[in-house]
Amino acid sequence: MGDRKAVTASSGGFDAVVEHILIHYRWVFVIVLLPLSLLYDVLLYVRSWVVFQLSSAPSKHASKVENVAKQVRQWSAEGARTPMCTARPSWQTMSFRHAKYKKTMFTVNVNLVDILDLSAERRTVRVEPLVTMGQLTATLDPLGWTLPFVPELDDLTVGGLVMGTGVETSSHKHGLFQHICVAYELVLADGSVVQVTKDSDPDLFYSVPWSYGTLGLLTAVEIRIVPALRFVKMQYEPVRSLEEADTVLRRQLDLPEENEFVEALMFSKDEGVVMTGQMVSCVDWGKLNEIGRWHKPWFFEHVRTFLRSGPGVEYIPLRDYQHRHSRSLFWEIKEIIPFGNNPVFRYLFGWMTPPKVSLLKLTQTQAVKKLYERNHIIQDMLVPIEKFKESVLFFDEEVAVRVLPTIMTGCGK
Repeated sequence: MGDRKAVTASSGGFDAVVEHILIHYRWVFVIVLLPLSLLYDVLLYVRSWVVFQLSSAPSKHASKVENVAKQVRQWSAEGARTPMCTARPSWQTMSFRHAKYKKTMFTVNVNLVDILDLSAERRTVRVEPLVTMGQLTATLDPLGWTLPFVPELDDLTVGGLVMGTGVETSSHKHGLFQHICVAYELVLADGSVVQVTKDSDPDLFYSVPWSYGTLGLLTAVEIRIVPALRFVKMQYEPVRSLEEADTVLRRQLDLPEENEFVEALMFSKDEGVVMTGQMVSCVDWGKLNEIGRWHKPWFFEHVRTFLRSGPGVEYIPLRDYQHRHSRSLFWEIKEIIPFGNNPVFRYLFGWMTPPKVSLLKLTQTQAVKKLYERNHIIQDMLVPIEKFKESVLFFDEEVAVRVLPTIMTGCGK
């Protein structure tokens, strides 16, 4: 018994050491992943560009959808004994959650990753559900078009934003992602393929968003687009109390014709910066800030400097602004690579960041998973602007987060 206890104690001590290393020195493993992340992004971008230029996606789309429908009919023919879901591994999603439910379900391969066509006359773009925001803006930007909201992180997918609760992708003028969708293509549970608009089937059309695939498998989405200008004129206004933040935010949201973009970062419940932006074609070149370049500071840290310097104005390239939180994964990268905003690191390795969330999840150890489960919160909250102050106070009291910023974007009134 004594030897067994000694072995158990020794094993526990070793596990504790390993857990400490993996948690506090995880950045070593993450840096090794950076070249793989970069290579993956380059290959995906080149493939998407070639497919779009050759216009081959539309002709192949029907056959890919038929393959999805065939799998669904097979599930039905076998008696639909278990629930059905897509075969996409959970580690490929942007969520840090590891979905185990797919192991017990009938999985359907939905390999739909292409931009199908763009109609300047209709002002729409038709895409498959696994098209990412980064892929979409990279295609639209050179053509003089953009999405009428802020798409945020590069790796968010169209399907995820439609079927999931994509509240971080929003606009105070146009609403949430589903509010710019004009048509959905779905494979239903009987294997039939339907095209759904608000006129053809309003019940189904308005039920699709946030349905998590319970009504059908999404195979295409038609999205509204708007003409784009090259730059965004950004104005930063620091606030020193929650009351002031609420007042300034409401005032800016009441000016939809002047402000195309409205956002606030709260660095504590009493300190934050309210930002407003307008698309412009001409800039003061002395105030141009290409925040998307590899050596630039993380955006939330750049915004924090206006608490010291006071109000400011600068110009940001449109696509840099749209994906301003991508390089820092909002502020998650600070927990993964603590020194990642150091100028030396940014100049030497910034061009390889950020690491792919999917690769981070794929290489997570059990110790890191436990750390996230016990001590880490990633939470989007969708609340009316009238509840802004109340929500910040509630979250501050219940979770007691200090220093870590809270994001607030206007979502229409």
